[in-house]
Amino acid sequence: MERIAVFPGSFDPFTIGHEEIVKRGLKMFDKIVIAVGINAVKKEFLDVDTRIAIIRKVFEGVDNVVVMSYSGLTVDFCEQMGANFIIRGLRTAADFEYERAVGQANKAMDSSVETVFLLTSPEHTFISSTIVRDIFMNGGNANKFLPTNVTIEDLCQ
Repeated sequence: MERIAVFPGSFDPFTIGHEEIVKRGLKMFDKIVIAVGINAVKKEFLDVDTRIAIIRKVFEGVDNVVVMSYSGLTVDFCEQMGANFIIRGLRTAADFEYERAVGQANKAMDSSVETVFLLTSPEHTFISSTIVRDIFMNGGNANKFLPTNVTIEDLCQ
């Protein structure tokens, strides 16, 4: 049985921290579906199609990584994808408390789905999409926080 995991998030933008979580997750799972969430409540920095294009560029040639958008409940998307695992990256203790609660809610809705937490490497702990957006929008150099084959021009599409 193929071990499929969903890595959900807004990825607005996708950072080196996200990339690290996926690469480490590939050591545990046969396939990872990076699920770019569509959230009508959140104000977008990058449109969904741009986020998907950037992430596909990062994992170009990696056959066991799929990038898709989704809306609605993550557990419902997991069922559609045949995934029994959700990957969540944790940077801080606050991330853990929030993600643990979400994981418990997902488990209550679908007991076949397990949430797997991966701790971010110490050098990436401070990196978040919010910080990268802020640096970019204020004219700073955000390149060092983006995957190596992603450029500032990719964010300007």
